[in-house]
Amino acid sequence: MDCRIELIFIPVTDVDRARDFYVDTVGFHLDIESRVDENTRFVQVTPVGSACSIAFGEGITDMTPGTQNGIQVVVDDAAAAHADLVARGVDATTPQTLAWGTFTSFSDPDGNTWTVQELPPPGSYAHLPEPEAGSR
Repeated sequence: MDCRIELIFIPVTDVDRARDFYVDTVGFHLDIESRVDENTRFVQVTPVGSACSIAFGEGITDMTPGTQNGIQVVVDDAAAAHADLVARGVDATTPQTLAWGTFTSFSDPDGNTWTVQELPPPGSYAHLPEPEAGSR
């Protein structure tokens, strides 16, 4: 069975503000915007180059706005991604290089956080020592 993650829900307080941030500021593609009924509004956007989209709206998730803090995207160049985000008006953190990649991050207007990772070159990962027997 093939499984693909293709949609992640983002809890927001203001759908229009979130749409404007993700589309107009960050540069995601607007896929769908639909008022389903008086209680349900659905907006789906996709980061450029991604097979996975995000969705937000009214009546589509019970998550508290600002609590989606585990989204990570991978880019070829974290410094370039950081520069692009900052040029767009996004308050992105200064890139930090660790053994497992170079990272920058940002938050949407509700405080949902995104991590942007540049993978290290293949074969350059720092290897940690194996845990001692019985230490798990």
